Amino acid sequence: MGKQSWKPGNMLYPLPAALVTVADREGKANIFTVAWTGTVCSDPPMVSISVRPERYSHQFIEDTGEFVINLTTRRLAFATDYCGVKSGRDTDKIKDMHLTLLPGEKVGAPLLKESPVNIECRVKQTLRLGSHDMYVANVEAVHADEAYMDKTGRFMLDKTDLIAYSHGSYYTLGEKLGKFGYSVKKR
Repeated sequence: MGKQSWKPGNMLYPLPAALVTVADREGKANIFTVAWTGTVCSDPPMVSISVRPERYSHQFIEDTGEFVINLTTRRLAFATDYCGVKSGRDTDKIKDMHLTLLPGEKVGAPLLKESPVNIECRVKQTLRLGSHDMYVANVEAVHADEAYMDKTGRFMLDKTDLIAYSHGSYYTLGEKLGKFGYSVKKR
């Protein structure tokens, strides 16, 4: 069998399905789903999200330059989808999904209590790219849920039941195949 050649498109899957929380200058919060997100740099720690300008939360980020990336789990899958298809212009998604917000430590945007990891971000650069604006942001703080700490204080991200988004569907992450460097580790 050969390969088919397709028109250019975004086929980089799977992606994290993150819930992003924002607040306007008066403190009104909103939440929305982003799959176009990722690590940009480790030193200094930086991430990015890409948001369509017509999204309700786009203006919140434009006005404040702040947001929080909240990792999602199997338990948050329904809310993750809902917050991606409903608009904060029309409904209070936080209330609708019975989500709990906590104050940010370094930014005005709130943290999502139900998320195992919250990443507080401050925009460093905005790239107007076409269908989406990319916000490249400094990581100002990271919060990890103590429920996933082992006896030694090590965070057990693998126990959080994270979900990913791939080509229109949500999936839980599968079995561990190895860890970084296992291919060259001496046996």
